[in-house]
This record gives sequence, C-alpha cells and structure tokens, in this order.
Amino acid sequence: MSEAGPASSQRWDSWRLLSEWQKDPQATLSRLRRAALDGDVRAQFLLGQIHCEGRGVPVDAAEGLHWYRLAAHAGDALAMNMVGRCHELGRGTAVDEALAAAWYRKAASHGLDWGLYNYANLLATGRGIAPDRGEALRLYRQAAEQGHAKSMNLVGRYLEEGWEVESDPAAAFDWYRRSAEAGDFRGQASFAHRLAQHGQMDEALAWLRRALDAASPAFLEHLGRDLAESPHAGFRAIADEARRRSRPGGRDSAAPDRISDSHR
Repeated sequence: MSEAGPASSQRWDSWRLLSEWQKDPQATLSRLRRAALDGDVRAQFLLGQIHCEGRGVPVDAAEGLHWYRLAAHAGDALAMNMVGRCHELGRGTAVDEALAAAWYRKAASHGLDWGLYNYANLLATGRGIAPDRGEALRLYRQAAEQGHAKSMNLVGRYLEEGWEVESDPAAAFDWYRRSAEAGDFRGQASFAHRLAQHGQMDEALAWLRRALDAASPAFLEHLGRDLAESPHAGFRAIADEARRRSRPGGRDSAAPDRISDSHR
C-alpha cells in the first residue's frame, strides 16, 4: 500500500488498520508509532488498544494508558472513555473510581455513547461519585437514543422497576426488544424473559440461544442457575448449555484475533 502522505496526516480507521495488520503486524505497529509520535490522535488511541489488549505485542496496560492519555488530552472522546476504564479497573494504574468518573464525564460531555453509559453506571451505583439514579437514567436514555444496546436494556430495567420514573411495563418491553435486536446479550435475556411471561415460549428460546453465543462466563453461570428449575424443558436445556459454556474451554471456538472495536 502506498503512503498517503506524512504519518501525522494519516487517518487510521479500523478497517485500514485491520487490513495492514494482517499483512505485516510489526511494520504496521512501527508506522502507527511514528504517526502517534507526530501527534496523530487516532494512531495514539489505536496504540493504546494494541498495548492494553496485547495485539501483536505483550500486554502492557501502562504503555496503553500512556497512549490513551495523550489522545484524551488532545480531545479524543474514545480515549477519554478508555482512560476512565483504566482507572475504574486498575489497568496500568491504581484503581481510582473518582478519576474514572471524571474521565467518563468528559467523554459523556462529548456525547460518546460509551462515555454516557460508563458514567451512568457509576452514578447509578455511587462509585467514585455521589449516587444520582435520575441523572443515570437521563444518560442511559441519551446513549440508548444513539443505538447503544446495553443502555437500551438498562432503560428498560428502570421502566420495568419504576426506578426514578413511573413503572411502564409496555415501554420496558419495547426497550428490551430494541436492546435484543441491537445485539446485547443481557437485553436478549431480558426480552426472552418477558416473551416467556406472555406465553411466547418458542420466540423466548430463540432469543436465549442468541444470548448464549455472546454472553460472558459470569452471565452464563447466572443464566444457568436462573433457568435450572424452570418447569419448561427447553429452558432447562438452555440452563445446561449455559453452565457448560461458562466453564473454561466450554465455548466451541475462540473469538478471532483482531484489533478490537470495543470502546469499553
């Protein structure tokens, strides 16, 4: 691939990086580093991902955080969110939920869906910041309206439970549907549960099977326990499969090794 110009003027989008990475990871990494040192904010963000996730290099969360910080201080909302994530989880630094909240708030102020979602999570639970479930719901809604699937599920939960708003089961059902259709495994499980309550068992089972394919081990374990005593044989079969997949090596195949598009 020919050079498009000076490294600092290049736009490192995910598709381009994936294509070049597959051809020559080390050469691509070298070019990314040159671009990042020249101030290319997108290259800085991608270097943060590469080092934090160990893509073609040993995992080095501190190095990843360094590049995320550079991009964040240059105004990149995705990087702001990831700096917050590093502080929340203690990746490359000590856990500091107050700093995590501050960085998530900055990302949210740019309208970034993941920033809105992550900041709302801390507000909802009072971690690193005073709890404010009403503000959390407002931010979840803002992210959900952008198509953020996890936020859609949580808007549904607030509406179902009547948290900060009047309970509205019909609206909750619709948000769970939207979350499920957008691919969130928790939304798929929530939607399946409500379908089952309406007697739509076949459709509920179909959504639960989809949730199995994307769910985390912890969620699979929870789902297995939740459905194990169901009177419905199909649900018990889902429970057995969920428990199997929750165990190490329980999935049929690993996810492909690629540069992650996840911003959380």
